[in-house]
Amino acid sequence: MAQMLYQGHGSYRFVLDDGTVVYVDPFAGGGYDLPADLILVTHEHFDHNQVKKMPHAKGCDIFRAADLHPSKKSYLTIESHGVRVTAVQACNKNHPVDKCVGMVLELDGVKFYASGDTSTTDDMRSGKLAGFAIDYAVYPGDGFYNMGIEEASECAKLVGARHSIPVHLVPVDDPNDASKLFSREKAEAFTGPGRIILAPGETLELGKQ
Repeated sequence: MAQMLYQGHGSYRFVLDDGTVVYVDPFAGGGYDLPADLILVTHEHFDHNQVKKMPHAKGCDIFRAADLHPSKKSYLTIESHGVRVTAVQACNKNHPVDKCVGMVLELDGVKFYASGDTSTTDDMRSGKLAGFAIDYAVYPGDGFYNMGIEEASECAKLVGARHSIPVHLVPVDDPNDASKLFSREKAEAFTGPGRIILAPGETLELGKQ
């Protein structure tokens, strides 16, 4: 089963059973020592797109929002290093719908919703995301650049993942200071189904819960 390391903010890393290493929205925390086989970037804000933080394995693939969402109505699915990635909507007033994506990852038999920076989307309201039967999902809740915790909790109910994880809980303006990007109080206020709270640096073995 894949192991998730929550690096902090909107950044996390997966290590699959076969040793494949996947980074999502690299920026915060540690754990960038393992060479990347696959790097996923939901949008191009500095706190999500630091793709040079880690060494790259031979044949490393990098997929950005523009690769998976090349036109306004086009959301693509790609496969790389045994991981299937399907782009879905991500947007709010700070994140244009044509520049950002969420991603549904299928890895080691688990479906993981990497929401990116977003608020409530049509893909949530319509039941499209619920139709994926997602196992784990993350939701931003800083209440400044993204929705707040109450809306994030409602989004989690719409998506209906087996487990929901609050992330991106504190706004960041300084690219050199990611040391204060976790709020236990906000995390505890999140009420998504199957809530799991991860502090930066903690790991989760997907499929054990």
